[in-house]
Amino acid sequence: MTPYSDPSRTHAAASAAPNEELRRSLGVNRRRFLTTCTAVAAGAVAAPVFGAAPALAQDRGRDHGHGRGQVLVPPHKRGIILYTVRDATARDPLASDLPSGFREVFKQLARHGYRQVEFAGYRQHANAPGGDNLETVQGARLLRSWLDDHGLRAQGNHGFIPSSWPLTTADEDTFKKHLEIANILGMDHMGTGGDPTGSSYRADWDVAADKWNALGEIARREGIKLYTHNHDSAYGFLLDGGPLDDQGRPTRSSGIRKLEYFLKVTDPRLVWLEMDVFWAHVAQYKFHTYTAHDGSTRRSVFDPAGLVTRHSKRYPLFHAKDGVVSTTNGMGWDMVPFGTGDIDYTTFFSRVGQPNYRNPMVEDDNSPSATDPAQSLREAKISYDNMAALRKRRC
Repeated sequence: MTPYSDPSRTHAAASAAPNEELRRSLGVNRRRFLTTCTAVAAGAVAAPVFGAAPALAQDRGRDHGHGRGQVLVPPHKRGIILYTVRDATARDPLASDLPSGFREVFKQLARHGYRQVEFAGYRQHANAPGGDNLETVQGARLLRSWLDDHGLRAQGNHGFIPSSWPLTTADEDTFKKHLEIANILGMDHMGTGGDPTGSSYRADWDVAADKWNALGEIARREGIKLYTHNHDSAYGFLLDGGPLDDQGRPTRSSGIRKLEYFLKVTDPRLVWLEMDVFWAHVAQYKFHTYTAHDGSTRRSVFDPAGLVTRHSKRYPLFHAKDGVVSTTNGMGWDMVPFGTGDIDYTTFFSRVGQPNYRNPMVEDDNSPSATDPAQSLREAKISYDNMAALRKRRC
């Protein structure tokens, strides 16, 4: 199952058809259309759509990484952001026999097969080895020793980005401390889990670009690539023209998306991006029409993989987060463990290419459970197996 088709037709259907009609109108023809590889190779398909049945893990490769066909995610690039298992790192080792704290979680993730981790901060339970706060030089050295013990590599962190601009001395010093920690941990990249700005106005994105260029230059001097991470709103349309509102701000759009503009006005030597593929698909579902400068309503369907291929070197990292189609929650997708949903990662990774450059990190915000303390690490194993099973389609 490959949920890709012509965006102008499918989104028109998606906006017009209610739940079951939408599923019927999009499901069968799309599966037939994309059982071949020629459409992907020719660039004839642009964007995933909504309504197909979930692709089962066994349909994406039955051998968990040891069968025929080109591997889409090489073993050394299979990663996970530790936010997915945040309940395990925060667990009290004195109150549970399950893996607790960074050291034991690293051990378990390595057993699953992972070779990379992306941090989401450096705190754990106070009773775990090293104590609760490892956001120090000494803490980083301890974390690095545990990573090395289990054959893992740190590849990024959703951490500190200064709120001040121009930078205060205190913020700049803290930022530099995080760069030092990143270097001790062996990271090539350091970033944040938020968008550069929550605004829709071009002037605010210009300010954000100036700030990120400056931060990126500081990071480059320390040998680190600085990246920002997206949610759905960052792929909405920029307000950059038309009549002004009562505060003098533009009310209409040229059709360029916010992060596309950010890519244009930031220095490619200084600023990189991590695409959250789930939220990019939510943006595709939500932001497909805009009011142009002349007042007309225009349609433009977002193609996440297409944006990556146009700015290939700017996207060294991904959040590999899956979803099942939802026509009722306002987002188009419900989050599920990687490989158990409808987002066609076989086609996505085939299109973006450069598997030895990309760093996909499994993420599922919902893996921790209040009633099943083993769930997040169990689902981390499911996600790893499904990522390892991805193979390029043979034509």
